[in-house]
Amino acid sequence: MLAAARTAFAERGFDGASIRVIAADAGVDPALVHHYFGSKDKLFLAAIEAPADPEELLPEALAGGPDQLGANVVRLLVKVWDGPTRAAGLALVRSAVSNEWTARLLREFLVAQVLRRVVGTLDLPAAEAEARGSLVASQLIGVVMTRYVLQVEPLASASADELVAAVGPTVQRYLTGQVDLPGRAATDL
Repeated sequence: MLAAARTAFAERGFDGASIRVIAADAGVDPALVHHYFGSKDKLFLAAIEAPADPEELLPEALAGGPDQLGANVVRLLVKVWDGPTRAAGLALVRSAVSNEWTARLLREFLVAQVLRRVVGTLDLPAAEAEARGSLVASQLIGVVMTRYVLQVEPLASASADELVAAVGPTVQRYLTGQVDLPGRAATDL
């Protein structure tokens, strides 16, 4: 089931993959998939061996409303990556850098499971939400690569509070501030 799910999510994306198709590809009844995984979200997390479940963590990031979103997202990123799931996260990121199939799965995880939920709280037009989400992703992936993969100092040893203070305002601007999005004039925002 997990192999069929990985293939379906990589080829069709989270939204395009269905439990019915995954079950058929695995040669099992869809009820069996539901029995073992409960939902498509949980199946997806198991398929990519996600280091954390966004459904459990995102309420913490969303607390405090739109004005605190940038700092909260960075704080949550550091909490997850500084915790016991770091090894699994590093394995996923390193694999995604060298393997297009894994990169597609990680992209789906970031977009469908994390960024869409965060940016969705801001009541933005779809194209703007997607563009702002991709800017946030660029910042968060940059922090992960610099702090945890390459371990560039002083970022690698900065405290969580220092990192939130340094990166949070940029994430906040990407989410709610004035930004020049590709294909749009800054005055359109």
